[in-house]
Amino acid sequence: MTSPKATDDKWWQEAVIYQIYPRSFFDSNGDGEGDLPGIMQKLQYVADLGVDAIWLSPFFTSPNKDGGYDVANPRDVDPRFGNLADAKLMINKAHDLGLKVLVDIVPNHFSAEHEWFKAALVAAPGSKERARFHFHEGKDDRTPPNNWISLFGGPAWTQVADGQYYLHLFDSSQPDLNWENPEVDEDFKETISFWVKMGVDGFRIDVAHGLVKENIRSDHHDPQGLSDALRIDVDMEIEKRESLLASVPFFDRAGVHEIYRSWRKHFDSFDKPIMAVAEAWVHPPVNGVAYVRPDELHQIFNFDLLIAPFEAKTLYRLINSTLEMFKDIDAYPTWAISNHDSPRVSSRLGAEEARALALFLFGLPGSSYIYNGQELGLPDAELADSDRQDPSFIRTNGETKGRDGARVPMPWSGQETPFGFTSGKPWLPLPATWLDLTVESQINDEQGSLFLYRSALAQRAKLFRGARDFTWDTSRIEEGILGFSRGGIQVYLNSGNKSVALPASELILASSGSHRILNSEFELKQGRAIWFMQ
Repeated sequence: MTSPKATDDKWWQEAVIYQIYPRSFFDSNGDGEGDLPGIMQKLQYVADLGVDAIWLSPFFTSPNKDGGYDVANPRDVDPRFGNLADAKLMINKAHDLGLKVLVDIVPNHFSAEHEWFKAALVAAPGSKERARFHFHEGKDDRTPPNNWISLFGGPAWTQVADGQYYLHLFDSSQPDLNWENPEVDEDFKETISFWVKMGVDGFRIDVAHGLVKENIRSDHHDPQGLSDALRIDVDMEIEKRESLLASVPFFDRAGVHEIYRSWRKHFDSFDKPIMAVAEAWVHPPVNGVAYVRPDELHQIFNFDLLIAPFEAKTLYRLINSTLEMFKDIDAYPTWAISNHDSPRVSSRLGAEEARALALFLFGLPGSSYIYNGQELGLPDAELADSDRQDPSFIRTNGETKGRDGARVPMPWSGQETPFGFTSGKPWLPLPATWLDLTVESQINDEQGSLFLYRSALAQRAKLFRGARDFTWDTSRIEEGILGFSRGGIQVYLNSGNKSVALPASELILASSGSHRILNSEFELKQGRAIWFMQ
């Protein structure tokens, strides 16, 4: 069921990309953690889903204080995941199956275990070693240079033995890099070249908007509010969030674009197309267009739908504004409703609603990103506090539960937990309630979530790729009905509280739930979506 793959130089524009969180995908050696050989063993499953590419969250050398995003050596594989030979075999296997491969790159910070930071700690203030990071004197012996709050809770500064402080927007084990130092840029270009030579086809850039800091010696008027506003798992009134995001001094500064213009030249220097997608949550959203100008990056994540309610008016506003922003540029939007940093969509909206929203979005122009397990309808797992490992949980003394619930391993097969993920003890426990959500239990279930994803993605590749026409139908939006037509296909979503009648068609192409044809109409139930041909 593998879908036709785009072969031109801009394969990513309408691709479906499947995010793999390596630690939670499949464990090949029984140590309780997923690994690269495990991913390789399951790549046929991914290809059969009908996607075009995989994106792997970090598998690099790391003390794992933040799920691998604290990178100690970006040009090697952490032993928990295997080795460089395993990485090469996995990349080759993906290519054999027609899958492109994207890997993470983490330019905002290194791990405190990186050789650069170890050298900085023993070097003197003002040294070239410290100039690779943000080391500053405090306001006094006990007061950091400013009052910024880490996004994981607590202060964004840690004091070292000689009295200076270093900046970390995340955990204290993740010192921020100083991008005013050309050594930093040179090192990351070496990392990019290393992985391109290993065979990868692109990069997801972590915290892409965070590399340049301004007013680093100045306090913020509401540091805790700003920290909360920057977390998509913290509820906040939209007006307050927007007001705070407009004042952030360390994200989306103008200087990041000079960095990415330089990177684009580097990407274009290779003998095959290399793409990059920015993880950049910017305010106002129109600022995101700057990241995908012709001489910068190729894609930017759209985070709006990770927090959007299942409500037609809001979905229309968010989707339409994105389409309008991208209308006059040579780049396509991206659509995602789950990832490793946010609550799973099935928990946030409900299982049926999550399936309906995914089906609706698959028809839109642009790329779709699917987080592993989303196709199974996995919810967030309920975890005991004793099982949690997220640094945001630790740094806030449990006030913030963190992201572990969305990172619980994939259930593959069997009648009891851990459902074939590992022969050992999984690093996070899989709930016994996932018995009916395993791959094995859904693979032949035509009413299941996995079947919907596989059939819809197979159809998507044939029906929508390359279709340039797009017309909204908002005539019934007050009832919660949102629709559009593209490539001769009608796509509708019912977010209302009752079933509605739509014109009948014998050519129902995909549906997120049962439907009933009556004379010249068919019934679209609440919380459902459908594709049909008139």
